[in-house]
Amino acid sequence: MSRFIQLHLLTAYPPANLNRDDMGSPKTAKMGGYDRLRVSSQCLKRTWRTSDIFEQALANHMGTRTKEMGRKIYGSLRDKGIEHKNAIEWAKPIAGVFGKLKEFSKKEKDALKKLSDADREKKELLELEIEQLAFFDVDEQRNMESLLTEIAARKDGPKDDELDFLRKKVQAVDIALFGRMLASKPAYNVEAACQVAHAISVHPIVIEDDYFTAVDDLNDGQDDMGAGHIGETRFAAGLFYSYACINRELLIENLDGDDGLA
Repeated sequence: MSRFIQLHLLTAYPPANLNRDDMGSPKTAKMGGYDRLRVSSQCLKRTWRTSDIFEQALANHMGTRTKEMGRKIYGSLRDKGIEHKNAIEWAKPIAGVFGKLKEFSKKEKDALKKLSDADREKKELLELEIEQLAFFDVDEQRNMESLLTEIAARKDGPKDDELDFLRKKVQAVDIALFGRMLASKPAYNVEAACQVAHAISVHPIVIEDDYFTAVDDLNDGQDDMGAGHIGETRFAAGLFYSYACINRELLIENLDGDDGLA
């Protein structure tokens, strides 16, 4: 079998706003001197990762991309009977394995002292967030949960040698396909085995403005004949060309030699 699997796709979409820019307008790209509709590679990969097809085909082999794993760790410790203060202190080094955590400034810390206990505890959870999105492999999450069970049972925080649960070879197919970058732990970066290009319409387009209204069902029109809501959005239709290339050998390598999973 060839090392590289190349996919060339043509997909037609009716009038829609598939991928918005910062102004809420459909994304475009200039190609051949004309404006064309565009769907970014990031949008495509996110859509594939969260699709029912991926979920059904790759159950138990999908990673989690989040900044909020620290909150999940905290919640797990609380469910195991650990008090708030210890749950916060123990969750920080575990979540911090995957990236730098947010930190309160001195002014923010002083402001915490003026809050009620409930409000302060809620606010303190912000320091459990990782500053950048991180990809968590399924094995790494299982190892974390095992560690949480152990430290909750012994009523003591994690030791430094217990925080070595990062993996270079993964079991999450989405990480193996699309890669992972950990700025603070580059040794555990995973090179993407799948290259995905932006999808581009094969023809020039003109983005249209759609003025729309919504009718209020309980408005009998006796006092006000106006619409219940008025809005405007932008859309366009197109036939998109998409390209993806999978390095089969790298995919198998990323999955620690699991040919069947690849």
